Amino acid sequence: MSETRTTKMPDCNWCGRVIVPGESSVNFGCPSCGDVIIWRCEKCRLFGRDYKCPKCGSIGP
Repeated sequence: MSETRTTKMPDCNWCGRVIVPGESSVNFGCPSCGDVIIWRCEKCRLFGRDYKCPKCGSIGP
């Protein structure tokens, strides 16, 4: 039997847009809890939009 695998692409923490491979973006562990990877697209970084950790609620630029 063949096994099908799917990969979920990361999405921007602020705007929710899917970040595709090769696109300029940044990801980092939440500075407060360290349990969540925060992804930010280039546009949200450029405009300085905040991120919010879905686990601990920490907000940052």
